[in-house]
Amino acid sequence: MKNDAQFGAEIRGHHSLTRLIVLYFGVARGIFVSTRPKSGATQYRMKVVFAIDSFKGSMSSLEAADAAEKGLLKVFETAQAVKIPVADGGEGTVEALAAQEGARLVEIEAADPLGRRIRAHYAVLADGTAVMEMARASGITLLSASELNPMKTSTFGTGEIIAHALKSGARKFAVGIGGSATNDGGMGMLAALGFEFFNSDGERLSEYGGENLAKVASIKLSGAMPELAEADFTVLCDVSNPFSGPNGAAHVYAPQKGATPEMVELLDAGLKSYAKAVEANTGMSIDEHPGAGAAGGLGGAFLAFLKAKLKNGIEGVLDASGFDEKIEGADFIVTGEGRLDIQSSMGKAPEGVARRAHKKGIPVIALGGGITEDAARLYDCHVGAMFSICPSPMALEDAVNHDNAMRNMERASENIFRLIKTLKK
Repeated sequence: MKNDAQFGAEIRGHHSLTRLIVLYFGVARGIFVSTRPKSGATQYRMKVVFAIDSFKGSMSSLEAADAAEKGLLKVFETAQAVKIPVADGGEGTVEALAAQEGARLVEIEAADPLGRRIRAHYAVLADGTAVMEMARASGITLLSASELNPMKTSTFGTGEIIAHALKSGARKFAVGIGGSATNDGGMGMLAALGFEFFNSDGERLSEYGGENLAKVASIKLSGAMPELAEADFTVLCDVSNPFSGPNGAAHVYAPQKGATPEMVELLDAGLKSYAKAVEANTGMSIDEHPGAGAAGGLGGAFLAFLKAKLKNGIEGVLDASGFDEKIEGADFIVTGEGRLDIQSSMGKAPEGVARRAHKKGIPVIALGGGITEDAARLYDCHVGAMFSICPSPMALEDAVNHDNAMRNMERASENIFRLIKTLKK
């Protein structure tokens, strides 16, 4: 007869339906921690946590959770549903955390990567933490394909958002730096915060695109906003690239931002030269520092000038949302994202949620619009079973349609919990 450890191990390698059945009986047999009451106690009330990342272009994190909750309540009418909006530090992070009780959105005007004025926003949480995404002002989605040029784009608008929050009283920051259109080493952001850059002739630089990196000979720190001395920055970052070199910001990421091979070489040489100026003026070497190359070198600017801590994106979001406390006593956690693939197991929301749930012995079910074969890596990250929300083959434009996606999410959730209810009988 198999022991519980062997039984639990059998979850690996099964079809999703079989995995869910095994997962359920694992709960019933006590392999997982459960809040199920003992005999004679009051009637048991199932607790399910929905922590689903946004389905890009279809549903926000909270909308996905709302739809999945409807499916649950069609089956278990008295179930307790806990919805925790999540994101991996990239697109959707502000909206996810702004959905918390006591949080609010702040809308401002800032520069886009090419200096045009646009509307941007950040969130302020109940504890006063300012949460922002650099992509809101300096992101690649703000530009057309013909406008992409990391020699010209800058992070000045990101600095403006930070400056606004500082002037409004914020001193604790969580900044997602994914999705950038820039390779300026953070010069633009720093300039917006009062730092000044000079060339070898002592002339102050007034343009901050990547083409100016090699021109920086000295940096004046004294003009920086005094509020920065009291500020604490956590940067949500999912890459460990160094500042320059073959694995650095320019070589790895600049091509997708519009850089030609010639531009890549110029940008990399500029980053290496700029790193020397940074070290000479701050005493910190960022050239080979893991994560310094994130967002075109913006990670390095945060490290050297703002003394930031780099943190995995999903881990930072889960910490800020009070995830560990909210999942206490849960019977199941439902997570997911628009496409479940190998990337989902590498610092994305499903992986982060599942690892935290595993520490508390809570089984996890993942839902996605599509599931690739290599998504099976999620089973190694403690996801118990995965299901597509699409009920049949459909065109991409139909699958990502908001109303269709909401309906499909609700239906998939309902069917999963109907199976669980059937197994309870």
